[in-house]
Amino acid sequence: MARRLMRRGTCCATLVDVSGRRLDVAKQDYFPAYVVWELTLRCDHACLHCGSRASAARPDELSTEKALKVVEELVRMKTREVVLIGGEAYLHDGFLDIARAFKAGGVRVGMTTGGRGVTAELAKAMAEAGVYQTSVSIDGLEVNHDRMRNMRGSFATATAALANLRAAGIKPMANTNFNRLNRGDLEPLFEHLAAQGVVAWQVQITTPLGRAADRTSMILQPWDLLDLLPRIAKVKEDAYTRGIRVMAGNNLGYFGPEEALLRSPQKELRDHFGGCQAGRYVLGIESDGAVKGCPSLQTAHYVGGNLKETTLASIWNDSKELSFTRARTRDDLWGFCKTCAFGDVCLGGCSFTAHAVLGRPGNNPYCHYRAREFAKANKRERLVSVEAAAGDPFDNGVFEIVVEDLDAPDAGAALLPEQLIQIDRKPKRLTVSR
Repeated sequence: MARRLMRRGTCCATLVDVSGRRLDVAKQDYFPAYVVWELTLRCDHACLHCGSRASAARPDELSTEKALKVVEELVRMKTREVVLIGGEAYLHDGFLDIARAFKAGGVRVGMTTGGRGVTAELAKAMAEAGVYQTSVSIDGLEVNHDRMRNMRGSFATATAALANLRAAGIKPMANTNFNRLNRGDLEPLFEHLAAQGVVAWQVQITTPLGRAADRTSMILQPWDLLDLLPRIAKVKEDAYTRGIRVMAGNNLGYFGPEEALLRSPQKELRDHFGGCQAGRYVLGIESDGAVKGCPSLQTAHYVGGNLKETTLASIWNDSKELSFTRARTRDDLWGFCKTCAFGDVCLGGCSFTAHAVLGRPGNNPYCHYRAREFAKANKRERLVSVEAAAGDPFDNGVFEIVVEDLDAPDAGAALLPEQLIQIDRKPKRLTVSR
């Protein structure tokens, strides 16, 4: 999905979207500037890596009438931008009505989609309703994309969606989850997307969340960042010359030699990761009214309240589940992150990713700087699955860390694609070092 980065200054912070629009806000003036709203969990895909395990609608999803009242609340709270997601947002009966209401309230409306149902007719209706940009999820070249999306022909319909969006006057963008199945597709996939006229591409790593937590062999190992991050940086330099913005998602990092290039939406900026923004300037809403500080946070741990029972303002202002990043300091970190030179700024990286791996935030092995530091000592961290996910939306298992020689055999490197995506729901508990 489309994300925001935070550029920190001496007296203000700047939210920057993947299309380069900037929003200056007071450093401690926390408000839901950027909202990702899951209108329905109903989906016309059943992707093998889907964090929400989308397919069927949630029980008792918000009605259009209730959703429009939530729109009014967000307008009053000065939300600047909303991204409508699912499942598939367009499968909610009130999708276009909700988009129109946001536009009328002065809120910029975007969407993230798998693209299967984005016909020329729907794209035109979206544009008329006020949707100004849409990011299509394309997770590799045709073979790997169709494999991950669990549907033959999905790559073709996603590519057609980009053309339909562009023809309707909606800014076409793309987003990609990288993992051990599709990491080799990075460069040719960029060429494909550039040929489709995308204006922006967000890249991130597949987190072991939801269905991806069931397929542990597919997940990157921390040392894979040593190869992936420099390659993404080279693609981004090429993209600058073509007028395409390539942005690193908030779970892809951190503080390696390419950090400023990867984080900066404009070539002349020198940006860096500024910590998890969940509950600071970012808000997630689930289709049944549950509210979280970030749409990808684990539902079981981070829901601060439900819109059927209370107001959005009270959840935002009073819920400890939404405010956990507002007072985060180095004292909240643990493991390697607590000792890291960048700890006071990074604050452990992406919260939902750290939690998905080690069961709580504050120590995140998916860090380029960290992998490089281990490599300097000829070591690496290997994640071993020790506890399976339960099978609920936005759930996770638990991994433990084995520190081993950098050149130790990598059993996962020889796995065939079919083996990488097979379900692995019953890992054995191991005793390993942290």
